[in-house]
Amino acid sequence: MRRGCIAEVLLARFGGGVHPAGCKQYSREKEIGRLPDPKEVWVPLSQHIGAPAVPAVQAGERVLRGQLIGRAAEGLSANVFSPVAGTVKSIVTHITFAGKKTEHVLIENDFSDEHTTLAPLAERTPESVLARIAEAGIVGMGGAGFPTAVKLNVRGRVDTLLINGAECEPYITCDDRLMREYAAEVTAGAELCRLACGAQRVIIGVEKNKPEAIAALTPFCKGNIALQKLRTRYPQGAEKQFIRSCTGRTVGEGELPADAGVVVINAHTAYAVWAACEKGEPCYERVMTVSGGAVERPANLWVKNGTPLREIADHCGAHEECGRIVSGGPMMGDAVFSLKICAKKTTSALLFLSKEEAETNKSSVCIGCGKCVQACPMGLSPTFIEEALLAKNYAEAKRYGAPACIGCGCCSYVCPAKRYLAQGVKLAKKIISERGI
Repeated sequence: MRRGCIAEVLLARFGGGVHPAGCKQYSREKEIGRLPDPKEVWVPLSQHIGAPAVPAVQAGERVLRGQLIGRAAEGLSANVFSPVAGTVKSIVTHITFAGKKTEHVLIENDFSDEHTTLAPLAERTPESVLARIAEAGIVGMGGAGFPTAVKLNVRGRVDTLLINGAECEPYITCDDRLMREYAAEVTAGAELCRLACGAQRVIIGVEKNKPEAIAALTPFCKGNIALQKLRTRYPQGAEKQFIRSCTGRTVGEGELPADAGVVVINAHTAYAVWAACEKGEPCYERVMTVSGGAVERPANLWVKNGTPLREIADHCGAHEECGRIVSGGPMMGDAVFSLKICAKKTTSALLFLSKEEAETNKSSVCIGCGKCVQACPMGLSPTFIEEALLAKNYAEAKRYGAPACIGCGCCSYVCPAKRYLAQGVKLAKKIISERGI
């Protein structure tokens, strides 16, 4: 493959997977707008994998947009910044997507929009870029939320940086629009990440069903950066499958991508790195897709962290009394039980699915068709894992590979008996981890 060109040949294909209806027509042609700032924001101090940030402000204190309000804790953690200018009302416990109550910083917006930025970077070295990424509180914005500075701290171990622009989940179009409208910034951020991690090359992987994004990125894919067209198949954006498709390399069970000489970050994360390094903007907002059959005005919007989901729903004319409300995609996302929950760094989408779109069939007895085994991109046997779970034989569930599950939901999607296979395997994986089996 010549450097600076588009790779027309698919290097490899992952096994399994499915091809669900894209349902992207609702929002794919909606340019990125901006959600009006709310009167109050509840900013979670835990927006990432690892320990929650430690409050850096107190009740009664006035803060500026972009000011540090939560300092990264010891170990794996990330800084948190104020998305608005206003007064801190209190440090409160507030409900989260997981149904738990965690600490949030409640800020009353004064709508002055006074802001502060990070100090300009004096130089662009691997060390300074990594430090800036950590300082800006950037995490994986594809949904995982792993602190990006830690992920990119792999100098000497990798030769390839992969930018994940697959966006294979149905309905979601925020990364597509970001790559279309901010192609220069995404590629510039990718180059900064390449410098930070010490890779020799960058490959931006985009599914072929996003021709406009491919066209927008192409002029900027030169030198160390190449663009890889990928087939449209779910879960193309899953890390191990993405690595396989872009490089032909395989990440074995229990291994990290760095063991295969690669590191993967999301396209939105690359943009956030550019904004932090070039504009001094910390991570306090993101682009979200609001979509589904129960939304009057589907949209892609810049949304401030800490914005209640109800504000987003009202702005887009979403009907709460619908078939299902989902945060993220319909395959891997989480059902939303309250619009009091607030958006955070990893909230990529908010879907309001009509009753026709939401699956409501009751599960029945497994018919032994084996479709779940064929669809599993990790080569597992979900029905056997579920059977072991129900028998409370967790050692047997581990033997069938439950810990290797990536939670893609392909098994439940193809199951004609409508069994809750994905949820069962996920529960087995959780129990095995918690009990140290």
